[in-house]
Amino acid sequence: MEAKTARILDGKALAQKIQSELSDRVRSLQTQIGRPPGLAVLMVGDNPASAAYVRNKERACAKVGIASFGQHYPANASQAELELAIHALNEDDRVDGILVQLPLPEHLDATSLLYQIAPDKDADGLHPVNLGHLVRGDRGLRSCTPAGVMRLLQAYQIGLKGKNAVVLGRSILVGKPMALMLLEADCTVTVAHSRSQNLESITSQADILIAAVGRTEMITANMVKPGAVVIDVGINRVVNPDGTSRLAGDVDFDAVKNVAEFITPVPGGVGPMTVAMLLENTISSYCLKQVEATRKY
Repeated sequence: MEAKTARILDGKALAQKIQSELSDRVRSLQTQIGRPPGLAVLMVGDNPASAAYVRNKERACAKVGIASFGQHYPANASQAELELAIHALNEDDRVDGILVQLPLPEHLDATSLLYQIAPDKDADGLHPVNLGHLVRGDRGLRSCTPAGVMRLLQAYQIGLKGKNAVVLGRSILVGKPMALMLLEADCTVTVAHSRSQNLESITSQADILIAAVGRTEMITANMVKPGAVVIDVGINRVVNPDGTSRLAGDVDFDAVKNVAEFITPVPGGVGPMTVAMLLENTISSYCLKQVEATRKY
């Protein structure tokens, strides 16, 4: 009998569908508002991975009709210079979303810069006000990667109520907001991390396993419950013996696909969904401004 392999959760195809819907929405809104939505991405230094991400974001913006206000600073840019830039963007009516591309050079305090972004322009959903909305279950801008994961699960009609979900990783970017969103969807949630003991016994209980630790292919087949849904948030660059490189996730895809029922690939899984949610957050801020402007008149 032929071994059954997991069904692929195609984030790339879903992201394209979302972008197409957003593009239609922008076209109809722009006639009412009189300008396109605007996203400003601040990048510092010349980290090649960051540069590639910024290019992807700007291309995606162009596709849906969002104006890009990208600002690229040298690696030695000062904290004060970047704070001034953020304050100017907060006041700029053409800009609906602001994003600081991480990681930043070591001399800069990323947390302090994120706090300077106006909460209603926080395209990444990482400001304490927006994280507070998430904790309370209120409406607000949501952290892009976990929001993208939730949208992917929803699109494939994967039931979450009462399921055991294990989130590997506790970062403020992914792990913590991911756990809160799963909790909001009525999952029983465990957060595991680098100090967790008996990791295999924790992960093998998961109906939904989210790997977000940044360690290449650390999730092996024996760590996965048969029939589980496995979401791979990791993006790690692996150098092959011949000097070429490839992208790999935190999950050993080839082994785990024979155990799981659903699995995301890397690339083409969570990455494109993150960008789609960034665009959606920017357009949500754009719409909200229009609603507020209408109320004033």
